[in-house]
Amino acid sequence: MQRILIYQVLPRLFGNDCTNCRPHGSLKENGCGRFSHFTRKALDEIRSLGITHVWYTGIIEHATETTAAPCKGRAGSPYAITDYYDVDHDLVSPRSADRLKEFRLLVDRTHRAGLKVIIDFVPNHVSRAYHSDAAPSGTDDFGAKDDSSLAFSPQNNFYYVPGEELHLPEGLADYRELPARATGNDVFHAWPGQNDWYETVKLNYGVDYMNGRSEHFDPIPDTWQKMLAILLHWASQGIDGFRCDMAEMVPVAFWEWAVPQVKARYSNVIFIAEVYNPAEYRNYIHRGGFDYLYDKVGLYDTLRAVVCDYAPASALTRCWQEVDDIRSNMLYFLENHDEQRVASDFFASSGERGRAALLVAALLFTNPFMLYFGQELGERGMDEEGFSGRDGRTSIFDYWSVDSIRRWRNGGRFGTERLSGQERDLQEYYRRVLTLCNENETLREGASFDLMYANPHLGRQYAFARHGENELVLVIANFDETPQEVSLHLPEHLFEFCGLRHSLQTEAIDLLSGTRHDVSLAPEKPFSWSVPSLGGVVLAMKYSPK
Repeated sequence: MQRILIYQVLPRLFGNDCTNCRPHGSLKENGCGRFSHFTRKALDEIRSLGITHVWYTGIIEHATETTAAPCKGRAGSPYAITDYYDVDHDLVSPRSADRLKEFRLLVDRTHRAGLKVIIDFVPNHVSRAYHSDAAPSGTDDFGAKDDSSLAFSPQNNFYYVPGEELHLPEGLADYRELPARATGNDVFHAWPGQNDWYETVKLNYGVDYMNGRSEHFDPIPDTWQKMLAILLHWASQGIDGFRCDMAEMVPVAFWEWAVPQVKARYSNVIFIAEVYNPAEYRNYIHRGGFDYLYDKVGLYDTLRAVVCDYAPASALTRCWQEVDDIRSNMLYFLENHDEQRVASDFFASSGERGRAALLVAALLFTNPFMLYFGQELGERGMDEEGFSGRDGRTSIFDYWSVDSIRRWRNGGRFGTERLSGQERDLQEYYRRVLTLCNENETLREGASFDLMYANPHLGRQYAFARHGENELVLVIANFDETPQEVSLHLPEHLFEFCGLRHSLQTEAIDLLSGTRHDVSLAPEKPFSWSVPSLGGVVLAMKYSPK
């Protein structure tokens, strides 16, 4: 079985070769990447990193500066959808007569390159300018049949503030809405603030938030029916999965109803949920039917704290133990479009300081791992693009070009000649680690054994073992900025766990560097190895069973 390794990428940014982008620049001034920039060469390069799935972020048509409604940035948020049945106009040829056909060609190219396709599904909110001109004939727009005199009705698609006009934060575009509709981040009044999702409208799934969150799911709310049709529409385009934006803001009962219906027709489609409340994890997996959930408040937050030396490496053990029963459902990552870049001044200041964290996130278990485009090059995210200031993130709101990606793409030829030596080394490190995830059977499928309980002396190092058929792999991740001579205590339980003899003479090969040494393993006998700074070793040892 193949490990899932996801490459998240914004097409708008990936293919943009503009070298002199202006802050707050327009599409004409700054340019925009397109589906066509994902050539077979580009996709082969992505696949060579060990990637199995590409999450194309910002595919569905969303609000831009040309939309007659509030918009964040000139390019707009990919999560303020204006037409669930169409792709974003900026991503296709200006002369395209069939935008959906261009998307299907992208899907086909991706599949021919041996990769699978994930797109966003944005179920909680839409742009205030939502209007579909690509929906199947006879499909009503959201809100077309709403009774806007009612704050809540189970058959309304939106929530209303009857008799009150919407009041947007000062300085936003002149826009009128009467009556006001509730804002996407659960603002149920007419005065959303600057930090609210003021450009979006909350969708109504039959929960009356103003009256004790009472649920009205029988008969099936109209929003449920519309959303199922949208899921089936995109599944029919040949995609392989949905990353569901803010899934926990939609009642789990909807997912329980919708996901099985999609999978009944498209059995291979996976569902990934953006959920941040650990108390709801099992609910969205066991009841909601999600295959995978973001592990943000667990592993991501803890790895960040360890990298920045706010927490000892041993904190990682408690972190995964808290979700041990569902760990195969947890999606690990070090970056995504919401989080600050590892190499930014707000996180670790260099991509190299994330290498030990990569070893843990990618090799500790068999669950999926996600890479954010440019992370493998140490992209810093320190541009001041316009709507997005210098915040350590790569903007999802502006027309922009990502420097490291632009130089790696090299006009579509790809290669390393325009990369610095540091960027080349980091990219090769990511390639090696992620390729190992599926190349090595033990790392792909083997059981895990945490060694931290037996090695309380480790502070900035994290050690664990993976056990497969006649192979033991020891991983030591070193978060320290100096090389370490690490001495590991190997408990007797490890030998029993792996079916090992009480002593073992074998050769250990570091799968990262190729270094080989004869080693002797025995319970209670210290095992020592020199571990490089800001990285680690992955020591594979073959043996014969008892």
